[in-house]
Amino acid sequence: MRRVRSIAGDSVNLLLYRELGRCDDAAEETLWHLNPELAEHGPVLPAGVWVVVPELHARPAALRPISAWD
Repeated sequence: MRRVRSIAGDSVNLLLYRELGRCDDAAEETLWHLNPELAEHGPVLPAGVWVVVPELHARPAALRPISAWD
């Protein structure tokens, strides 16, 4: 795991996408588990907050949408 600093205006999703290239539910749940005090800052993080970013290697597989004609 590594620590990064937030940039003014960051949300958890934006920070995850910038650092991991993904912001799915699994990544967000892991980040909240590693940083329980992060919720105290509200939905928009101030600049300079240290955040522990999880090391998630693979992106989740994209599910093929189901259509009525399948």
